[in-house]
Amino acid sequence: MNEQQIKDMIQNILENMSNEQNTNNQDSVNESLSNDTTSTSSEIEQDKVLPDITKIDIKKQFLVPHPHDKKGYLKLKSYTPARLGMWRTGVRYKTASVLRFQADHAAAQDAVFNDVNPELPKKLGFLETQTECTSKQDYLTRPDHGRKFNDDMVKKIKDNVTMHPKIQMVVGDGLSSTAIEANVPDILPAIKTGLKSYGLDFEDKDVIFVKYARVGIEDQIGEITDADVVCMLVGERPGLVTAKSMSAYIAYKPTVDMPEANRTVISNIHDGGMPAVEAGAYIAEMLNKILKNKKSGIELKEIENAQSN
Repeated sequence: MNEQQIKDMIQNILENMSNEQNTNNQDSVNESLSNDTTSTSSEIEQDKVLPDITKIDIKKQFLVPHPHDKKGYLKLKSYTPARLGMWRTGVRYKTASVLRFQADHAAAQDAVFNDVNPELPKKLGFLETQTECTSKQDYLTRPDHGRKFNDDMVKKIKDNVTMHPKIQMVVGDGLSSTAIEANVPDILPAIKTGLKSYGLDFEDKDVIFVKYARVGIEDQIGEITDADVVCMLVGERPGLVTAKSMSAYIAYKPTVDMPEANRTVISNIHDGGMPAVEAGAYIAEMLNKILKNKKSGIELKEIENAQSN
């Protein structure tokens, strides 16, 4: 085979390789287009039934491949809602973890910026009031406005609420409207049931609902009503674990500018912490104890410590 024949053979091989590659590339393009069409069609169909990613229990979600001790890892996760075992793709979080983070962050924002459904206090028969805050923006930037009523609201309370009660119940939206909507309908009946075992009670019509409320508003309510005890249920600042957490702030004969240490606080009231019904029973017990000892907060704790010794 001479030199020219070798050159011709190489030329033929190169031409054949080029033709084959073009054919394969076109097949790949066709296949890709086909897959894209199928994927789009599938996504359109699935869009109607996409599962709610927030329903996934983070304590049970486990994305670590080939763990050394999966059983031990899952046991550790069962004790905390922290985002353990989420794993990564390269240096980035997995898509499921990112989407869940974004969903929880959105829920927290909604809890802060949305108002409590106006039908809730109406349905439960509460007296509706509002602090000096004129808007959500005012509430978030001027906490002092959320601790005080104007003169018209003070008059409204005096005209519609029973004065000098043993127990004055207050519901404030606080920093989580979601928490109020999720817990109040269950916790108030539980509190009433618990109080009856101690010979105590309150009327639903005397419950004061406060829009744009800070915890300190219970101090002015205490002065207005001259209540022995004020118990305020308020939505807490939401986080990525839950946007439904509510707390109860209880004070014996509260007054404006009283020390914060004089409040008894029962926190972490939500379905993943202390359930509303259980919290209601505990709050009723605490209200009876505060009335009996005529103290709340640190002063009540000192009395309990002295009694135990």
